[in-house]
Amino acid sequence: MAFLETDLLDRIHARAAGYDRENAFFADDLADLVASGYLSAHVPARLGGGGLTLAQLTREQRALAGAAPATALAVNMHQVWVGVATVVRARGESFADQVLTEAASGEIFAFGISEPGNDLMLFGSTSTAEPDGAGGYRFTGTKIFTSLSPAWTRLGVFGADTTSADEPKSVFAFLHRDEVKEGRVQILDDWDTLGQRASQSRTTLLRGAHAPAERVIRRIDPGPSRDPLIFGIFACFEILLAAVYTGIAERALSLAVQAAQQRTSRKNDGASLAHDPDVRRRIAAAGISLDGVVGQLEALARDVDEGTDHGDLWFPRLSALKWRATEVAREVVTAAMQVAGGSAYRTGDELGRLYRDVAAGMFHPSSEDSAHQAMATAMLGPLPR
Repeated sequence: MAFLETDLLDRIHARAAGYDRENAFFADDLADLVASGYLSAHVPARLGGGGLTLAQLTREQRALAGAAPATALAVNMHQVWVGVATVVRARGESFADQVLTEAASGEIFAFGISEPGNDLMLFGSTSTAEPDGAGGYRFTGTKIFTSLSPAWTRLGVFGADTTSADEPKSVFAFLHRDEVKEGRVQILDDWDTLGQRASQSRTTLLRGAHAPAERVIRRIDPGPSRDPLIFGIFACFEILLAAVYTGIAERALSLAVQAAQQRTSRKNDGASLAHDPDVRRRIAAAGISLDGVVGQLEALARDVDEGTDHGDLWFPRLSALKWRATEVAREVVTAAMQVAGGSAYRTGDELGRLYRDVAAGMFHPSSEDSAHQAMATAMLGPLPR
């Protein structure tokens, strides 16, 4: 089942330049996506969703990214949480089921995990999680790159519990939008970036934000873990992120092909650039690189769906996918710019916008360094202490 029909993608694509120019949130896109049922597309059908597999969802996200990268990136964060809950349920646990039932009922989930200066990411938080005495927690700290800031109704966060008898623990929970009204969650209007502007991934300040016991889904030891929650976040985040940047690259390559067919060369007596050997090689090289990423993306998404066990290679392979996908996407967009020529350097040109949007890929985890470290550890063993 396809949720993103051509007419919907066309409407979303038509708005993308305006959102980027005005640095505005993609409100109309989101309304259309909600109306189409896309935000519950990955919820199992028996729970009221569309029943898409992760592999199917990656194809939808690629298409959405080709229409509007910032819209796709922001929606990705909601889809990651739905994917996490689906992975957890497939592995025989139900602690994240509230994500599935609430996504099916229309709630919008955002990702409040990243913190300034914290390269531990999922493996340790600089935010504090203080027990409320009744099984809930109050979170204090700063979260960055919180996509969907103007619209989320549920914010997934984590923090460090350093006061309980079994401390330290990483505590994961979901906050309600009511915490904004109460002043315990503050959303800064500070998103003015080079690219991915419509995502409005603003800074979020937690000031004793309260999650009651029923909203706390996991307490685990900090550090690397095979806990199903950590695996689910890592797998869905890396795979769906790779899908978005692959979709950007696919759109850029299609624009490069159009440009090559439309442009002519005066030095070659007006011949189409599509006949120029250098242009042909540049486009072919981009296509070959992109084809390899698509294959890897499809394979790993299918392996998550089918519960394939990659053992110690799971995390290195997921990190490698993200790094390769974002690097190849940047290379493809750059090649497309070269084929299209100087007109693509104008601020209003779509390729110019894709060039700015794709640059954000280098800032998402996993980084180039962490991807290589993970693979080296898997292949050579850990470094001696």
